[in-house]
Amino acid sequence: MVDASWLSTLASVGMAVGPPLVYADQAVSIIRKRDSTGFSRDVCAILLLANITRCFFWLGEHFELALLIQSVLMILAQLALLYICTAYPPKYSPETLGTSTRPFQFWQWSTYTQYIEFLAGFTLCSAILFLIFGRSDIYVAILGFVALGLESTLPIPQLLSNFKQRSLYGFRMSTLLGWVGGDAFKTVYFFLKENPLQFKAICVQRVVYGNKPPAAVVTDDDLEQALVLDED
Repeated sequence: MVDASWLSTLASVGMAVGPPLVYADQAVSIIRKRDSTGFSRDVCAILLLANITRCFFWLGEHFELALLIQSVLMILAQLALLYICTAYPPKYSPETLGTSTRPFQFWQWSTYTQYIEFLAGFTLCSAILFLIFGRSDIYVAILGFVALGLESTLPIPQLLSNFKQRSLYGFRMSTLLGWVGGDAFKTVYFFLKENPLQFKAICVQRVVYGNKPPAAVVTDDDLEQALVLDED
């Protein structure tokens, strides 16, 4: 019989490195096509802001170390993916055409430096707030719910991108499968490991908000087109 401690260790390793690796195929696809059309850059925004906030949550409540490592690796993975997206921008997009209608062109900037400057400012503000309110259990709890609540909305930007295109071109099915499989794994992991309430709450949020939006845009025609494109 396999030692339970080994299973626990393998689960922790999978939790730490699995989610960041989900985006490897997406990155390779963008580099190969030299075009990030179809992949919503806002996915990177959600994951970066959520995981930076989760790191501050860890400072207030030391949850499972594997989850902290996952956040650090996810931040690095999304920074790399964001760099790739700016290096190979879509030909027709607000950031390349200069037609953004968002306030201050938020997250539709044309250079990687602008994203880094914003993230640095966000991290600095988060650090200052934590130094002021970090001893408050209420503030720490709010950090946890904000971080995991943000992550629960992850598929929504991709839903909107697919809807505008009326196609799944550029969005790898491996990413969608990674989201669905990751949600199932997280649900089991969070409850078995007895992590804080916030991590259990995200399981419910991901079921309600996370998995349904992608399914709503995968029509028969879209799926057929996506499968053809994925073979290229």
